[in-house]
Amino acid sequence: MRGTLALRITVVCLAVAGIAVIVSGLVATRLVRTTADTVLQQSLKSQADVVATQLDDTGIGNRLGVGKVADVVRGQGIAVVVRRPGGQDIGDATSTRVAERAGLASGQNRSDRVTVDGQQYLVEVRAVGPRAAAFALVQPARSGEATQRALVRNIALALGIGLLVAAVAGYASGRLLGRPLRKAAAAAVSLRTGRRDVRVPVEGPVEVAEVAGSLNELADALAHSEARQREFLLSVSHELRTPLTAVTGFAEAIADGVAEGPDARRAGETIHREAQRLERLVSDLLELARLGADEFRLDLATLDLAALVRDRAQVWQLRCERENVPLYVDSPAAPVLVTADARRLQQVVDGLAENALRVTPAGAPMVFSLVVDQGHAHLAVRDGGPGLAPEDYAVAFERGVLNKRYRDRRPVGSGIGLALVHGLVERMGGALRAGPAPEGGAAFTITLPLAAAPPGPSRP
Repeated sequence: MRGTLALRITVVCLAVAGIAVIVSGLVATRLVRTTADTVLQQSLKSQADVVATQLDDTGIGNRLGVGKVADVVRGQGIAVVVRRPGGQDIGDATSTRVAERAGLASGQNRSDRVTVDGQQYLVEVRAVGPRAAAFALVQPARSGEATQRALVRNIALALGIGLLVAAVAGYASGRLLGRPLRKAAAAAVSLRTGRRDVRVPVEGPVEVAEVAGSLNELADALAHSEARQREFLLSVSHELRTPLTAVTGFAEAIADGVAEGPDARRAGETIHREAQRLERLVSDLLELARLGADEFRLDLATLDLAALVRDRAQVWQLRCERENVPLYVDSPAAPVLVTADARRLQQVVDGLAENALRVTPAGAPMVFSLVVDQGHAHLAVRDGGPGLAPEDYAVAFERGVLNKRYRDRRPVGSGIGLALVHGLVERMGGALRAGPAPEGGAAFTITLPLAAAPPGPSRP
């Protein structure tokens, strides 16, 4: 089971806070105990110093044994042990043992911690006067444990409150961070069901905002792509309708006996011509579909592009003469070696030539131009037709765009020919660009990198 983002953030916050609490608790407990002992020792030391300033060796026994000073000290849970100048110790047995172990007989001021019978005691020894008199203040170390326990309880309470705050903050943060993600998920579901007007507010942290922005861009791209597909289908439908109408009409005329003799022959020729047109259109559609597939195959090999240009020029020379369009060829005599698929490259040149001849009026030229420059071969198919609007060159290879814009003004193709040749050239590692031609029409230029020349025969 996958937990929600809020739950995961809460768990993470609790885990981090728990670790911090444990470490802080251990450190704080240790510091509290050490600090409490230090404070207790310092307090005992200060009291011993105060008592020492009020005594001398002549009155030490009486004042500490029964006097007010001893009563005040004992009232704080501190035992008093007195060593008289003659060497006699006054005090209870346990306190006396502790004081003697701490060095009461040394006659020197001392601060010590002594363990007797498993119990720790804090001891402050002070010498009084020049006659080897001294006293010791003895306080059990456990007298500070109550304060330590109270401090530890307060620390534990504070740490527990911190854990609770971490849990609440983690859950609130998770809900806050998860809100734009939930909106994005809902928008994705709407996109899946076919809606394209869904948009997600770009809010939250940078990463979450990037998800929302990407989803909005995806929605825009889907809407644009589907709009182009609809336009493409409308364009293809228009291209199919014209030959189908001609085929249907002439077939009905022959079937009804309206077209007989020479008229029937002309009707048959028209049906054949329109059927070929339909075949080319279907073939282009299939090629375009295969071009986007991974299994599309290319037989790349080194070939002479100059020879290919001369060969295609011979083929198109006859068609250009029938349309009264002069065809000029500008190609170097030396071989121009490139790596490409010969059959596909012929298909590209034929497609560009057919596109150029379709729009070139009688008397205007069509040109095949091959130029070698900086390690690349540039093959241009130019025409003297009406050309394209400047803004149309950038979208010339998008499916159906030129067909839609020019179908009512000039002869147009299926709307997929330029997209097909563009895809073929890119698959062969080249580039295809469109631009104005010196002849007044449009120029479509294929650029391919030159291939390394094969090694010549070795000389004896």
